[in-house]
Order: sequence, then structure tokens, then C-alpha cells
Amino acid sequence: MKKTMNAVKRAEGNKRIAVLRLELDYELATLYEAMMENNEEKKNECKQRLEKLRQELMRLQA
Repeated sequence: MKKTMNAVKRAEGNKRIAVLRLELDYELATLYEAMMENNEEKKNECKQRLEKLRQELMRLQA
């Protein structure tokens, strides 16, 4: 039973990692746009979201 549960958790984790990578790409594009607009507020918001996404990705990969 433990092996089954671990396999399910691993599969869910892999799906979340794929979603996180898409979210990271989107946020990086948004950050680039904010940089081109020279919008400091938007840049800071993107950086904060990127940091949260990075932390979650690191936690799932560990």
C-alpha cells in the first residue's frame, strides 16, 4: 500500500512541476514586459511571484 501511495504522490508531484515550469515561463515573460515598460511596481510583483514559484519547485524536486 505504501508503494502505491508513493507512486501516486510522485505522479502528482511531476504534474505540478510541469505546471510550475509553465507558470515560471509566464512570469518571466511578464517580468520582461515590465522591464521594457520600466514599471518598477510590476517588476517587484513579478519577482515576488517568481520567488514563491522557485521555492515550491525546489521543495517538489527535493
